[in-house]
Amino acid sequence: MTDLKVGLKKVGINLLIMLGIIMVLLFTFFAIYLPSYTNHGESVTVPELEGMHYNELESFLKARDLRYEVTLDSGFVAESNPLAVLKQNPKPGTKVKQNRKIYVTLNAENAPMIKMPGLVNTQLKNAQEVLANYGLIRGDIVYVPDIGINVVLEQKYRGRDISEGFEIPKGSQIDLVVGDGYGNQSLPMPNVIGMDDAEAEFLILGSGLRLGNVNYVQTDTVPKGTVIRQLPPEGVNAKTGERVDIWVSELEEIL
Repeated sequence: MTDLKVGLKKVGINLLIMLGIIMVLLFTFFAIYLPSYTNHGESVTVPELEGMHYNELESFLKARDLRYEVTLDSGFVAESNPLAVLKQNPKPGTKVKQNRKIYVTLNAENAPMIKMPGLVNTQLKNAQEVLANYGLIRGDIVYVPDIGINVVLEQKYRGRDISEGFEIPKGSQIDLVVGDGYGNQSLPMPNVIGMDDAEAEFLILGSGLRLGNVNYVQTDTVPKGTVIRQLPPEGVNAKTGERVDIWVSELEEIL
């Protein structure tokens, strides 16, 4: 019996020693090795990158123990600088591990080309919504005499009429000529033939009419800049706000 007790005592001691060793190993693994391996407790707050230029990203993030990668998709915002950050993932303020990669979307260097929508004969409110949906900017609104109140009569890009389907850069400014609802008066069409183009425009606008297309015709007999034709012609009754197209001489080049 004495030998049995001694044997059991030795077994118990060995079990206790083994249990102690296991506890020490577990403590070492979870409290020391694992936190060190995973950088437990060491995190970085993601900074705000939106609006920052691409050339600034690497040094800015490296100083904060972060990296970046540019996503394949890009966007275009006219108000932002080319190659500026538009979006980022993770978002600013997020806690991440050191050396985490931040994915950024950049603003395109060049505006993509889009087709001009048709706004003529639509209500101003609808026209503005269409412009916004196409990524275009509504520019100046010019009211002219016309029976259609708040109806778009002309759409202009850089001062010239632009037709539906014409390609322009996204973010372009489109000016609108809109009816004021008071164009039901009639007046005789003035004669602008023989005037220079500036005088003709002044008379047309002063008569309550609108200057339409200005067409240039090469000629070697009429001084440059002189109106040689108009439509509608002189004397016909015209409604207030009606368009007047003119043809202006342009000197023919002599080879």
